[in-house]
Amino acid sequence: MDGQQEKDVISYRDKVSNISQIGGIETSILDNGIGRGNRIAWFNTGGGLRFKVNIDRAMDIGEAFYNQYGLAWISHQGFGRPQPWVNSGIDWLRNFGGGLLTTCGLTHVGGPESDDFGQRGLHGEVSNIPTEVVSIVQPDLSRQQYKMSITGRILETSVFASHVELRRTLSADLFSSELTIEDEVTNVGNTTIPHMLLYHFNFGYPLIDEGVELLWDGKTKSRGGSALDDAIFASDHDYTRGQAVLAEHSGFGEAAGFIDPQADDQGLYHFGIKNPKLNLSAILTTSKAQMPALTNWQHWGKREYVVGLEPGTNYPIGQQKAREEGSLLFLEPGQRRNYKVGIRIKID
Repeated sequence: MDGQQEKDVISYRDKVSNISQIGGIETSILDNGIGRGNRIAWFNTGGGLRFKVNIDRAMDIGEAFYNQYGLAWISHQGFGRPQPWVNSGIDWLRNFGGGLLTTCGLTHVGGPESDDFGQRGLHGEVSNIPTEVVSIVQPDLSRQQYKMSITGRILETSVFASHVELRRTLSADLFSSELTIEDEVTNVGNTTIPHMLLYHFNFGYPLIDEGVELLWDGKTKSRGGSALDDAIFASDHDYTRGQAVLAEHSGFGEAAGFIDPQADDQGLYHFGIKNPKLNLSAILTTSKAQMPALTNWQHWGKREYVVGLEPGTNYPIGQQKAREEGSLLFLEPGQRRNYKVGIRIKID
């Protein structure tokens, strides 16, 4: 907590009856539309940052705001009820709400595929699995408890197949404009399983606009899957600047680049969005050892205007190709891996 935040705490402590005057977490159940019945948790830090946790969608993050500015892209349909068995072809897209974060994995990240090891749909199952909430911690000024958090357990499982658990904690401090995602993935089954994980961060208007700066350090190359990939991520094109709406990005038009992020002396790398018009930036930080692959997704479509920045254990190339190139991770029974991503919103 910085000096100004300490002053805020001292100022508020004896003048507040209920912490909801300042911030905290509010849980509820949606009662209308495609998401009817979904459990949600709204975080309000009291420092300008507010975001919605979709508890029934793997505790992914939906809408997010800093003061009056929206940060996230939301798809036309928004966030429907979970469909845990959507794992065929591109059916995943039918229930993709976007949001600040959609988690991909836990055993497959990439397009649909089929091989001797099974059939896998786009981006895996985890984002369609409801969460068992383990705890919710509210801030408490009287006890000098400034952190708020929610922790949950998501189990991707099938009899006679893999059993993998994601234990997730989302946290933020009162008066701050930062949030932290901490994940622990554990093989709770009795056989060795493949493991892939990708954080699909989706930024939208007004944070994303023409001329915004896409921030990262590291070598970048086209995904190479289409002419649009090669056109956007070409050496003579500035792919680190926001584009106008592009007709060629209508429908399935999109582009992606693969980045080898450059870490600092602490093994961390930083990436994000800077909007000079709004003097607003979103800066993300994670570990190169945990998340060595960073993908940039650009979809400048009309009314589907979105930029994705996606750290992962692998690029979204699928289990089959990762296996072939030797980059596929495996978890032995009882083995776990930990991941952490921080997001900081700041006025420039």
